[in-house]
Amino acid sequence: MKLDLAKTDRHYYDAPAEPVLRTFRTCNYATVSGVGAPLGDAYTEAVSTLYRAAYGAKKIAKAEGNDFVVPKLEGLWWVESDRPALEVPRDEWHWTMMIRMPDPVTPDMVSGATFEQLTEGDAIQIMHRGPYATEPETLARMEAFMAEHHLTMNGRHHEIYLSDPRRTQDAAMRTLLRHPVRPLS
Repeated sequence: MKLDLAKTDRHYYDAPAEPVLRTFRTCNYATVSGVGAPLGDAYTEAVSTLYRAAYGAKKIAKAEGNDFVVPKLEGLWWVESDRPALEVPRDEWHWTMMIRMPDPVTPDMVSGATFEQLTEGDAIQIMHRGPYATEPETLARMEAFMAEHHLTMNGRHHEIYLSDPRRTQDAAMRTLLRHPVRPLS
């Protein structure tokens, strides 16, 4: 039987349309990092490399009796500037694209990408519905939630792409948005 993290870890892969505070444990990922616009050449090559690494790990795990469904693409996004991210040209955005790896996968099974652990702990999570271009509206609701609950960012902006933009109409797109947070001091 294949392990499908999207089905066994709903806490991680689902959220309501309004922000909620959740706590996330340490998870393993295959990752590739870079700089550049989403869908630019560097990004596209990184995602391709990442999927090759994930499917390579899946093949090895399956041969060892630990088959799994390759999880959804995820990304950590940030800018190296004091300006708000949306004011920075997209070709200056930094990213780490990730695919979560189930526990049976070990670093030596991930070839061509980096094997990393990420512990986000407390985080605000929300389901964004619609095109990526309308994410600022959803992010504003997350900011309001943080202000109301006296929280501040404690990590990088995290997105989990539940829809494939090549096969899904913009209005039907689903993207989980997550901000690791801590109490304001």
